[in-house]
Order: sequence, then structure tokens, then C-alpha cells
Amino acid sequence: MAPKWRDLADRLAEQIRSGEYAPGAQLPQIRELVEAGEGSKATVHQAYKALESEGLVTSTRGHGTVVRQRAPLKRLGIYRYDKAKWRDSDEVAFIADRVASGRAFKRDEQTQTVSRVQASDLVAEALGVPAGSEVYARARLVKEGSQPTHTLTSYYKPEHVEGTRIVDPTPGPAGRGGGYRVLYDAGYEIDHMRESLFARVPSAHEVQLLQLPAGEPVVELHRTTYTADGTVVEFAVGVHSSSRFAWEYDFKVPDSAKDREAQE
Repeated sequence: MAPKWRDLADRLAEQIRSGEYAPGAQLPQIRELVEAGEGSKATVHQAYKALESEGLVTSTRGHGTVVRQRAPLKRLGIYRYDKAKWRDSDEVAFIADRVASGRAFKRDEQTQTVSRVQASDLVAEALGVPAGSEVYARARLVKEGSQPTHTLTSYYKPEHVEGTRIVDPTPGPAGRGGGYRVLYDAGYEIDHMRESLFARVPSAHEVQLLQLPAGEPVVELHRTTYTADGTVVEFAVGVHSSSRFAWEYDFKVPDSAKDREAQE
């Protein structure tokens, strides 16, 4: 026979999945369920902790236990970097994700700090500079409303961005079209990029910064951006809440054998 807290958690989970408790709805206070005969304070607390670990609710001081939003943002693949978006309009990559998800964006939903830092081994290798060299780090925290979705820190060689809007600490995107438009105007048109992704356990700082529920992993992104001649103009490291994004890719399937035949 399942313990009482498990039975309560299963019944609440079914109510959440059926829509009786909609996304964003607050579950009853623990004392309310105790008074309703659902068990002791410890029983209800354990049931709520189980729902949180299963990703169905979030619990924060002052806000109680709330049903999680279940519609993640689309995180577009190659089309988020479409040149027509940042070169010819105001749209930057993560705003393209919002548009594709049917969601709005406000300027104060991105905060940032810009500083000169010593390149770590990872950053130095990506940018092709000696470890410990000074590089620019443009660190952003992006939110949807009050909910953090991810962090992204872009690293640049000083000679590529000195004096540009990229090193301006004003909150929000780096002007019209964002950082890629700034690089384009400076003579560094992006041509191709490489992205790698992996999931991992978040640090205690990341749990606090991204307001992650217990047990949720993060997805770390490494992005290297090149010009046509192979010059690296940006290396970025992003840390994403795994439940707040659906990663979407649409691409042409390569046929290397056919390509080789065409070249012969």
C-alpha cells in the first residue's frame, strides 16, 4: 500500500494533468489540506515536494506552490540566426524564439553586464588566444516576464568590438539587430557557426539565478561564430532551464556522396 503522501501527490498530479489546476494556478496552502483531512502537515509537505521533484509545480517563499507553465518556448535552430532578421530588421536571435512561440518581449526582460576578463582555457581555445588574455565578456540574464529562462555570456576579442555598442552595458539588446548587426557594421559579417549542447546538474548559484525547481537539470550551449574566412568573432556559453525550452531544428539532409560526385 502506498504511503499517504504518495496517494495525495498522485491525486493532485491527476488534477493538474486534467486541467483542474491550470498552469499558473496556486495549490491550496498546506494548512488548508490538513484542515480538510488530507493528512498531517508533514504528509502534505512531502506530497508537495514530490510534485516539485516531478516538475509539476514550483514552490517559492511568498508565492506558495504553483502549477508550472507547460508550454515551453521554442528555441529555434538555424532560422533564429537568419540574416534577414538582424541585418534588415530589429529582431535578434532570442526575440525570434519569442516570435515563433507567439510570445512578447519587453526590453527590461534582458539584463546584462559587460566587462574585460581573463580568458579561461575554454574561451581562449575557442577564440584562438592565449589563456589569460583579456577579452570582453557580455553576460545576459534573459527572462520571460519575471521568470528567468537562461543566461548567455558572449566573449569577444577586444580588437573586434572596442568602441562598439557590444561593450555598452545599457540593458537590452546591443541596438537594432543586436550583436550580429554590430559585428556586421564593423566589417565582420557572420557566415557560419557551430553549436554544441549537453545537459548537466546546475550549480547552487544557477539554481538560485534561474529559479529552478528541485531536480531540474540545465542545458549548456557552446556557440562559436565565424566569418566566411574562418575568423572567430564570438564564443558564447548559455545555460538554459531544461523545462522552459523546446529545441527545434529544421535542416536539409546532407548527401556527401552526391556532393563529391558533383565536384568530380
